[in-house]
Amino acid sequence: MRRKRAIMVALVVGAVALVIDRVTKAMAEAWLEPGASVPVLADLLSLRLVYNPGAAFSLGAGSTWILTVLSLVAVIVTIVFAVRLRGVWWGIALGLILGGALGNLLDRLFNPPSFGQGHVTDFIAYGDLFIGNVADILLVAGFGLIGVRAVIGSHDRRADAADAGDAPAPADAGNGDR
Repeated sequence: MRRKRAIMVALVVGAVALVIDRVTKAMAEAWLEPGASVPVLADLLSLRLVYNPGAAFSLGAGSTWILTVLSLVAVIVTIVFAVRLRGVWWGIALGLILGGALGNLLDRLFNPPSFGQGHVTDFIAYGDLFIGNVADILLVAGFGLIGVRAVIGSHDRRADAADAGDAPAPADAGNGDR
């Protein structure tokens, strides 16, 4: 029961995340002129439509096809983990990662200049540091949740039981993984 619920949470969160990413990219392309900056929060945050052939900070811009393959591998690995996960917390985290990874993978597959070598649609400018998109935010949030979970203890039976809606395990259960 816990596994099915966690997988469903991951799939629903992933689907919603993907839709949000695709809609915001479509809105950015419809409303923004490429390269023009629209201030949102002084010089700290603005909207600026660019098409990024590389990864974060435009790294690997000359190897777009490699980034496409890595994105596909990341999606597959996330799905494998999602099938094995237990607990709503993991479902939410992996759903965010799945939605973000799929959003950028779809750009790489279907955006110009060609299939598998497409440029990612970015439109959220963080000062002069970098320009990203909602998929990037989803990925960071998903990995952030995993980090938080790692810090608070992913093997804590009481937290896992709370995720599943079960009664907490007794403190003296002697599970050996604390």
